[in-house]
Amino acid sequence: MIAKWTEGKHRTETAIPGLVLHRWSSPTEPSSYMFAPHLCLIAQGVKRILLGDEAYVYDAQTFVVSSVELPIVSHILEATPEKPYLGLTLELDLKEISRLMLHSSLPPASSSPTDRGIGVSKLTPPLLNAVERLLALLDTPEEIPVFQRLVEQEIYYRLLMDEGQGTRLRQIIMAESRSNQIARAIDWMKQHFDQPLHISELAKHAGMSPSGFHQHFRALTAISPLQFQKRIRLNEARRLMLLENMDAGNAAFRVGYESPTQFNREYKRMFGNPPRTDIKMLQSAPV
Repeated sequence: MIAKWTEGKHRTETAIPGLVLHRWSSPTEPSSYMFAPHLCLIAQGVKRILLGDEAYVYDAQTFVVSSVELPIVSHILEATPEKPYLGLTLELDLKEISRLMLHSSLPPASSSPTDRGIGVSKLTPPLLNAVERLLALLDTPEEIPVFQRLVEQEIYYRLLMDEGQGTRLRQIIMAESRSNQIARAIDWMKQHFDQPLHISELAKHAGMSPSGFHQHFRALTAISPLQFQKRIRLNEARRLMLLENMDAGNAAFRVGYESPTQFNREYKRMFGNPPRTDIKMLQSAPV
C-alpha cells in the first residue's frame, strides 16, 4: 500500500473509519491530549507515551493498546528526513470486541486485579499480517465495505488472544469487572467535567465505595480523579480556543474554572505555554 502523503502533513485520515496514518520527519515536543481506545503500531521510529508518571516506549517490534479513554502525553523519540517516523492508530470498537468475547476458543477472562488502561506488547506475525491486510484495502477502496469488518474482527481476535492485552480488553468490557465500573465513571466525568467533582457521587456511578473507587481509578489511569478531570478540562479549553476561536477567559469559564489565574497557571504547566502563546503556535504549525 502506497500512502499518498501531503508535504508538511503529519496526520492522514484514511477511507477506513478510525484508521489514521502518521508521519514525522523529526522528533516532536511532548503533546497532551485525551486518547480514546486505540491500537497503535509503528512501522519505523520510536514513540513514548506518558500516563501520569509512567512511560510506555514502543517501536516497530511492539504495539500499544489503550482500552479506555485516558489523558496522555506523547512524543516521537526517533525520526529523521531519511528515516521518518511512520505509524498508525486504529480506533477500537469495544462493542464488536465484546461480541467476539463469546467465542469458545478464547481463553477465560482473568480475575486478576485491575490493570492499567494502557499497555505495550510484543508484535506478533499474525497481528501484523491482519493489520497489513487492512492497510492493503486502501488500494482497493471498492472492497473496503466488503472486507473491512472481517479484517478488523481478526485484529480484535488477535488482541483478545494476547496474554496482556486480551486481559486488559476483557476487563474493560465485562460488566462486573472493576475496570468496567471505572470506565462507566470516566464516561460520566467526560459528560460533566465542567461541574464540581464529588468522589462520593462518582463512586456511586461506579457502584463502589469512595475508598475503593479512588484506589481502582488510580490503578486504571495512574492518576487521581481530580487530576483526570483537570486534564479533561484543559484539553477541552484548548479545543475551544483553537477550533472555536474562544478567548482564554471564556474557555476557562466554559470548562468549569472560576479563577482565570488558576486556569492560566495550570494550562501553562500542562501545555508548556500560556493559552494565547500556545494557540498561536498551534495555528501556525503544520497539520
